[in-house]
Amino acid sequence: MAETPDAAPSRIAAVAIALAVFLIDVATPLEGAVAVLYVVVVLIAARAFSRGGVILASGACLGLTIAAYLISHDPEAFGSPLLRCLVSLAAIGITTALALRHKADAAVLAEQARLLDLTHDAVFVRDRHDVITFWNRAAEEFYGLSAAEVIGRVAHEVLQTVFPTDRAVILTELHRTGRWEGELVQRVRSGRAVVVESRWALQRDAAGAPLAVLETNTDVTERKRTYAQLVASERRYRTIFDNTRVSILQQDWSAVKADLDRLRAEGVRDVAAYAAAHPDFLARARRNVVIVDVNSVTVRMLRAPDRESLLGPLDDLLPEADPTFPLSLAALANGERFFEGETQVRTHDGGSVPVLFGVSFPADPADLGCVLVHALDITERKEAAEALLTVQADLAHAARVSTMGELTATMAHEINQPLAAVVTNGEAALRWLRRPAPDLGEATDALGRVVTNGRRAGEIVARIRGFLAKSPPRHESLDLAEMIGEAAQLLERELARHAVILRQENEPGLPRVRGDRLQLQQVVVNLMVNGIQAMAAIRDRPRVLTVRTSRQEDGPVRVDVADTGEGIRPEALERVFQPFYTTKSNGMGMGLAICRSTVEAHGGRLWVSDAGPGAVFHVLLPVD
Repeated sequence: MAETPDAAPSRIAAVAIALAVFLIDVATPLEGAVAVLYVVVVLIAARAFSRGGVILASGACLGLTIAAYLISHDPEAFGSPLLRCLVSLAAIGITTALALRHKADAAVLAEQARLLDLTHDAVFVRDRHDVITFWNRAAEEFYGLSAAEVIGRVAHEVLQTVFPTDRAVILTELHRTGRWEGELVQRVRSGRAVVVESRWALQRDAAGAPLAVLETNTDVTERKRTYAQLVASERRYRTIFDNTRVSILQQDWSAVKADLDRLRAEGVRDVAAYAAAHPDFLARARRNVVIVDVNSVTVRMLRAPDRESLLGPLDDLLPEADPTFPLSLAALANGERFFEGETQVRTHDGGSVPVLFGVSFPADPADLGCVLVHALDITERKEAAEALLTVQADLAHAARVSTMGELTATMAHEINQPLAAVVTNGEAALRWLRRPAPDLGEATDALGRVVTNGRRAGEIVARIRGFLAKSPPRHESLDLAEMIGEAAQLLERELARHAVILRQENEPGLPRVRGDRLQLQQVVVNLMVNGIQAMAAIRDRPRVLTVRTSRQEDGPVRVDVADTGEGIRPEALERVFQPFYTTKSNGMGMGLAICRSTVEAHGGRLWVSDAGPGAVFHVLLPVD
């Protein structure tokens, strides 16, 4: 028989009472239903014993009642003694049934209380006067107060509760609906204030009157703090987003990422090439990139009336022939975190704006709904670049005039030679014609030589006029070796005057380059003149100027202009290309700066190295 911890003293008391009642019922002449007192034994058993113990105690009391009746009265006699016995038996049975029912209800309540102890939320029950009657284990851990410390005390006084509104308003809603939810500020044992999400449930009695309130509290202090930090962070982000001087567009690339993942699953690796071969895929991708927000700078840059007018597919902003979008798709497919480029975007009024942009892809694909694109309006930079090119063209023209001024003697010598030949052959033709018997064959040959030399003089003049001409750049396919040969002809007199040996080394089968003949020829002339002047003071070794052309492994054509002069100091290797830096007493310091700008404008590169002795200028030009 299962028993509670205090069963031993209760069993002794129950046995003593049962014996006492039995003796009184048997030995005394009392006419009352003494056996009714056995209900006390049943009640004691209900408090101290398990269900089986209660049934056993009840059976014993029933047996003692019957035994006392049989001992004290004639079994065949009917009347009041038998009636009192039956009343006692009924009382014991009814009490036993009620005790067992109460014990079952108590077991259910105990099980529910144990379940409340298992929950992580702080749960307590308070009566209609707000006095705490139940306090679960989670409440003990959360508030730092044991059940013994709080049961019997007013809840809002113990916890120093701060209500979000007047308490009477809260109670009115609780009594009206039976429930209330809200946030409360309470204090734990240490005095620390905590924010709890509180849920109240009202229990009513059979008559509908308020009986008790079950209060469940969840600690949301950290959640509130995190939310406050999130709100502050969002406010800071919004401030930066709206007030920065750079255009920012927030875009959603989620749908595009799904298409790219599908392509990768199908084995596509070169997304840019795939997009070029499948215009329908590219068009769909442009529509799937959605602009979800823009800042005020973007609104002004794109000349839109408001933000909402710019929201929607990226297709509305990008021109159809934009070359950067396929590359950005490839960057996303390859897992790159950043992509930048330069393009034109449409404005709201139908115009266009050149922009330099950068796309920042988040590391987590789940965050592709918030892709930030930073754009910078480079209209002024483009205009400045065009103005700079105009100034550069003017400076280049001035440099050509200056160079031709230095080469006047060479030009005079170049022109004088064919002119002298014209005069000589013309006089010879006249002599052959003035003979008594004119020699028409010799005269014809002489006149032919006159025409040939006249044409040569005309070509020299045309080449000089072209070199000095101030005209916009005209890009064409050029034979680099031929162009260098023309430059060498311009410098023949200068080479001879400085006793410089010119060596031209051209790789066979050299591909043609594309560019402006006059500008590239000026670069070669300037580099050759610099080499000639760099060897002016050399006396102990031959003065050799080497112009070498070759094809690089990665495709471009390279021109090397090498001299055997004193060379360039290591600290001056880069400074020689800076404007107004010169080592000549009468130099302007603009020649090499113009040369580098010209080469870079053609998509090439110009640099210098110290050959020891002498210096080598290297020009790299893309092939046509």
